[in-house]
Amino acid sequence: MSGILSTPRRRIAIGAMAAATVFATLSGPSSASANKPSGPARVSGQGRIFYAYAPDDEIRFTVDATAAPFSRPLHQLPKGMPTDARGTVTVSHSVARTKETRTAEAAVDCLVTGGDTATLTAVVTKSADPEEIGTRYGFSVKSGGPGRGRFAFSWGVANLDVVDGKPVAPRVGTCMAPAPFAPVTEGGFNVTHGDLPPLPAGWQPGEDR
Repeated sequence: MSGILSTPRRRIAIGAMAAATVFATLSGPSSASANKPSGPARVSGQGRIFYAYAPDDEIRFTVDATAAPFSRPLHQLPKGMPTDARGTVTVSHSVARTKETRTAEAAVDCLVTGGDTATLTAVVTKSADPEEIGTRYGFSVKSGGPGRGRFAFSWGVANLDVVDGKPVAPRVGTCMAPAPFAPVTEGGFNVTHGDLPPLPAGWQPGEDR
């Protein structure tokens, strides 16, 4: 939420197709059947974090995200993706220097877990900055409270590209986020791991039209 802390498209479709092809290659019926079914992946909790580049600011995140595999059909992926998810992420940033508090809310669209760590993305639905509506941001979470939990957001230290010699903030792809670089200082988060589900029958990328 570059507007909260401060923030090119044919390549997106190509990237989605490439990702889908990888899923199809690595997650065939034989490998999927070897895994026992697990419950849905989930991330929940709220907490204040310490952001090294705004040490005096009060920055809080609330996350309620649950995996919902194959629930977001797309033009080229009519059955959706195994990492589809739903839920919300809210951000509150109180700026110490100006005494201003900025808030935003985003709808979760992707979630993947690995033990006590998760990455997720969410698309902004509410923000004081109208230009931010519809923008996807990435988040990562490590389970735990103060001294154990960690959190990160894509606009904090990552997601930079250079176009014609100038730095730009490119679009964030689904489930893309940096490692959880910021420690949790109040509250905490819980990551419930869930294995990637088997692909449904007939799942395959469609043609690029």
